[in-house]
Amino acid sequence: MSADCESGRPKRVLVVGAGAAGMACADTLAQHPDRFHVTIVEAQSQCGGQMFSVPIDQKEFGADWLNQGVQGGSHIYHHTFYVFEKLNHHPQPVDLQVSFGKGNTFWTNVYPTKLVARHSKEIKRFLWAIKAMRWFELVFALIPIKVSLKLFFFSDEFINCMIYPSLALFLGTGNATPNLPSVMMERLYTSPTYGMWYPIDEKMLSSNLPPMVVFPNATSVYSDWKESLEKRGVSVRLDTELKQVLSRSKQDGVRVSISRKANANVASADASNSDQGAKHTEDESGSQEEVVEETYDEIVFCVLADTAKRLLGKEARWVEKKVLGSTKWSDDVTVTHNDLDYMKKWYELEYNDNVAVSDLAGRDESGRIEKAKTMFQPMYLIKQTPADPRKLEMSFDCSAFQYQLPKDAPLEKHVFQTIFLNNKHDDTWSKHEINPEKIITENWWHQLCHSYTHYLFVVPFLFILNRVRSHRYHTRFAGSWTLVNAHEVAVISGIAAAYSLGADYPKELKDDRFAKLCFRLYLLLVHWRWFKP
Repeated sequence: MSADCESGRPKRVLVVGAGAAGMACADTLAQHPDRFHVTIVEAQSQCGGQMFSVPIDQKEFGADWLNQGVQGGSHIYHHTFYVFEKLNHHPQPVDLQVSFGKGNTFWTNVYPTKLVARHSKEIKRFLWAIKAMRWFELVFALIPIKVSLKLFFFSDEFINCMIYPSLALFLGTGNATPNLPSVMMERLYTSPTYGMWYPIDEKMLSSNLPPMVVFPNATSVYSDWKESLEKRGVSVRLDTELKQVLSRSKQDGVRVSISRKANANVASADASNSDQGAKHTEDESGSQEEVVEETYDEIVFCVLADTAKRLLGKEARWVEKKVLGSTKWSDDVTVTHNDLDYMKKWYELEYNDNVAVSDLAGRDESGRIEKAKTMFQPMYLIKQTPADPRKLEMSFDCSAFQYQLPKDAPLEKHVFQTIFLNNKHDDTWSKHEINPEKIITENWWHQLCHSYTHYLFVVPFLFILNRVRSHRYHTRFAGSWTLVNAHEVAVISGIAAAYSLGADYPKELKDDRFAKLCFRLYLLLVHWRWFKP
């Protein structure tokens, strides 16, 4: 096949997974139909991976759809915005309000509370500690947050109630937050570009309202993206699953076994890649499926690392087993509901005069208090579980956050999402307290557990898979798991995989200095390639 490629035939590229990474990879390759023929296989019946929308009762809640999984992100998500805009979908800006804890342990970025006043000295010391971490970034890049905070003698209440929730919010790291490298915490407080809590308020810790964006209808975005790719010659095959990688070699490319459901739309399948004599079998649910063997020049795994390892099977080399196998995972569940009683029991949803303070270490806060009485409408809420204060439960008030839902609706008409993390610790969950009659839907997620080990044993060695070994085995890996859980990282990773195959960086982003900087850093870290715009 190498000779065929050299003679001018487009490379046949198989992209596994139609989430953000897979779609971005295919989109970038599709810029060059003369150089690449792209096929995407996706086991689910729709594109988008963990970003999709669900129907809700418009009469009850004021809108007929709700985003699940990925709801929004930071204003620095330039690659994500590029995708949205070219598909004529427009994210909406929002100033983020948070609510952490309840009663005596409650604090927010909107107005000062008794908890904040109680830890005024530690907040001032935290400002000094963060500066020290910035001076010695290389050292603190190797030290977990839980260790560095103890090195500076911060109290458990300050750490558990104030620091961990503020980090878990932006990084999406949940209960793995204590194990993250300290440099990630430092950047969130010191970076004027992507520091969510920059600058630190020496009296209140966090008093800014971070500029965020709310994503448009996720299912519509990915449906339009799929249609756009198909118009440019990409074969998007839903309800189609990669069963196994059968062989990989430098001369003969990648041979795979693929199954598709009997009712799958295969009109756009690239028959030239398939062998004759497809086998018809039944899957575990008893449904008919067709199994075929196909051959490609390159394969890009845009699925979770443990899934990629399983699909490689006996074809996985020891370094792939080691790197992919070093990732850690948890199974989380999101309960979408409108149980106001549950939310009021565990969270502060409204301004609470009983915990507010008008004087904070000598600074008059009466103006902030007066504004909070009318404007406080928290969008993101976190509490500590009673069984273990280091374990978190997270919730969204979707009616306050997602733009399509009315902001003046009474609380009893709000839609909430509560996320319970890691079913290995389900004994700490309060999920059973949510009224079953108030539940709209439940969704389980297989999520990366961020840990300092991830940044010691996975991220630093991905270049071996994506650069050193890629030419011999025609294999690359993409997805948010390659760095940190974020839609933006997934999109960048897909573009980077396509770039490493020889595609150009999107011309629409070439004048965006910040986007190019983020892409350059990712490409260098994960692929060991220098970006040449």
